[in-house]
Amino acid sequence: MAHSPLQQALSDHLAQWGLRRFTSDVTYFQWQRQALSADDTAALHAHVEKKRHGTSEDETAFYDLSAAPRILPVLYSQRYDYYMAVGSLVAAGLRDATTILDFGCGPGILTTFYARRYPDARVIGIDRSRASIAAAQRKAEALHLENVRFEYGDLDIGFPSATYDCIVATHALVQSEQDPGLPSSSWRTFERAHDPTAQSAFERRTGLGLRLDRLLDVMSASGRMMVFEKTRQLGRRIPLQRAFAARGLRLFEQPQLVRYALVEEVSDDGPFFVLRRGKGNDVAWNEDPEPDEGRPFEGTLGQSGPSAPDSPLYENHWPSAQRAWEQLKDKKVIREDTAEESDGRQLHVELGTAEGLRYLYCANTFDQRQLVVVEAARAGMLHTYYQEIIQGSA
Repeated sequence: MAHSPLQQALSDHLAQWGLRRFTSDVTYFQWQRQALSADDTAALHAHVEKKRHGTSEDETAFYDLSAAPRILPVLYSQRYDYYMAVGSLVAAGLRDATTILDFGCGPGILTTFYARRYPDARVIGIDRSRASIAAAQRKAEALHLENVRFEYGDLDIGFPSATYDCIVATHALVQSEQDPGLPSSSWRTFERAHDPTAQSAFERRTGLGLRLDRLLDVMSASGRMMVFEKTRQLGRRIPLQRAFAARGLRLFEQPQLVRYALVEEVSDDGPFFVLRRGKGNDVAWNEDPEPDEGRPFEGTLGQSGPSAPDSPLYENHWPSAQRAWEQLKDKKVIREDTAEESDGRQLHVELGTAEGLRYLYCANTFDQRQLVVVEAARAGMLHTYYQEIIQGSA
């Protein structure tokens, strides 16, 4: 694959950090076993589990361990394609920046690239892992970078006073990866009510509100912010966008969805936002589901067989399944269940007939939709699936 000059420079930079690109789990874990001791691997696994279910201190302890010189290149090589994708987007947007803050910089892998790419800019990286900051500073010295420095900082506690004309926050603002966000008004719609209490609760649970406020305190009036978070799901994207809008941030350009590989696993993250205060470039906030890959419903399912002998006549696991369900002709519901939890979350499952066929439709208030259509002779398969969904939600 041909690289642009910027991407080639970034690839060369990652190599200087000792990072390697892998496309196979087998070869990656073979290298990991060669590079790390059994004790290193056991310690990493233990810290990963604590990070996943523990406190912010457990998370910091994981990043402290990952910054060890023998561990850093091995662990962060899993994120090679992430660095290439996100680093290229950020670096391209820094052309006229004079003061750059990289919030949540980790060991400075991308921060040092920004400093190398723009030697006339003053670059500051902050992170709450002291070991990561130490690793970043060592690499900056090894690369003879005089326009970058790294500081310990925790926005949950406070922030040093300064002003920056560009702030970068990638995988740093919305730390609760398991938080589903805001539910839609009902299982029939993707729309969210403007509920200040629910919005405030999301910002508090994820730490978004406090961190965003403190970053805005140090962003110059004409400055901009580049944000890339794990908010691809509509339930998380909408409250993130509303948090921006409520603080006077506007889109400077159309948000970009980003797909990258974590070795063999594909990750869809983002969007990548470029924001400014006040008036933007007339780019409107979009709270609709993104265009999906669901096969359009043609309304002639009985006239063509499935693509494989054991496949349904029609199957769609994307938001567009709702539109397909609405278009079913001669629809009659055989059985349906709607479960509603105390926090307003809903799950709806129904079995029915349409055009002499059998269908199962499933929808919830966190934007999941599924429609499966089979021949009448295979109705038993859908009944079994129906029971599995109902029992799984109990």
